[in-house]
Amino acid sequence: MHLNPADETFAETIRARLGDDILRPVEPRYLEEPRRRFAGQAGLLALPRTVEQVAALVRLASEARVPVVPYGGGTGLVAGQVMAEGPAPLILSLERMRAIRAVYPTENILIAEAGAVLADIQASAETANRLFPLSLAAQGSCRIGGNLATNAGGVNVLRYGNARDLCLGLEAVLPNGDIWHGLGRLRKDNTGYDLRNLLIGSEGTLGVITAASLKLFPRPAGLGTAIFQVASPEAAIDLLALARDHLGETVSAFELIHKQGLYFLAEVLPDVRQPFDTPPDWSVLIELGLPAGHEPEAALESLFVAAEARGQVSDGVIAQSAAQRDALWSVRERIPEANRLIGSVSSHDISVPISRIPDFIRQGGEAIAALGPFRVNCFGHLGDGNLHYNVFPPKGHVRGEFDDRRAAIKRAVHELVHEFEGSVSAEHGVGRLKTGDLERYGDPAKLSAMRAIKAALDPLGIMNPGAVLSAV
Repeated sequence: MHLNPADETFAETIRARLGDDILRPVEPRYLEEPRRRFAGQAGLLALPRTVEQVAALVRLASEARVPVVPYGGGTGLVAGQVMAEGPAPLILSLERMRAIRAVYPTENILIAEAGAVLADIQASAETANRLFPLSLAAQGSCRIGGNLATNAGGVNVLRYGNARDLCLGLEAVLPNGDIWHGLGRLRKDNTGYDLRNLLIGSEGTLGVITAASLKLFPRPAGLGTAIFQVASPEAAIDLLALARDHLGETVSAFELIHKQGLYFLAEVLPDVRQPFDTPPDWSVLIELGLPAGHEPEAALESLFVAAEARGQVSDGVIAQSAAQRDALWSVRERIPEANRLIGSVSSHDISVPISRIPDFIRQGGEAIAALGPFRVNCFGHLGDGNLHYNVFPPKGHVRGEFDDRRAAIKRAVHELVHEFEGSVSAEHGVGRLKTGDLERYGDPAKLSAMRAIKAALDPLGIMNPGAVLSAV
């Protein structure tokens, strides 16, 4: 499909239609992604203020056959927000569209524009004495449009689900410039195909999300946070089952932590206060959200006693204050930062059936050891089967020394994931990093249907070309 660059002639067309204020110089941050594996390009950068301006920009791009790359907070880890090859695109940033349009506390609904920062949405919900439970390490800078476009996960999926599960409706601009007014507040609406769920997770390849109706929840009256030492991943899974038997759906987060992540924290982020003098091989971070009349600390103490009697835990720390709870979460939330400072040779966002996680970890370690003396930091959202399985150079070495091993490491991990009936993209999306993996491991019928949907909605191929599906 022939596309044209977003050049000065196209810029003049935009200015004539929308004025001089909508285009801005392209700063380097719009061409970068956090892992620096891809360097993007851009002909133009547009910062619309309204959905009508977004629609006008997309319509002009369609008429001129100019590629469009929607841009949220730039925090994506699979290069969906940067286009390294092909005609220089129009980067369409939603950062000016950040309003909280409405909050309906009695309906447990908040309507936000796509450029709203996730932390600001959480704060707006809190002001209404409600909870918006999507929680990510990048929540101070990621934007809800990008969260929905990638179907972001995070630490609370166990209880509340992915971004898809937290959205009731969307406003979006389709590839021909039409506006879909789908900001419904209904929880039941069976009127045909579900465009909301089609656009969520499409990574900007089927349209531009401009606003969303989001689900809110009652705020738990009491929060309880603890970190328990466990003997093994098997023991962690048994502890998860015990916790859910005892505490039901009040278990909000259940995070598996390997000692390698704690060693990395000590090495590059020594200011992070660790809960144990000696890092245990494995530990789990648990958070509860309880209704009024229940004591979270007592519930966690009871859980520990029951688990200790079964040989599942050997030591633990239960937070007794908000400050202690924040300190425990800081350990988990800063592990990705430590990973970046160490520099991984190859990082993997994968999921496998929960019961098979111990075997996967064991066989994964054997497969990586066969490739070299690498360090593996395996951690993540055990409660929903999502592991971040990252491979690092030996101590005293840097990742650049092992660039020739990256492809073999990735292939070994992903082949094992496929063997275990898992997914090579659990929560980060496909972007441009994993298009080859999707073609290798994806179901042929699904891929065929995806290509047909793409061709039907975006016949000119202008929307984020090369993301999710390889450009043709």
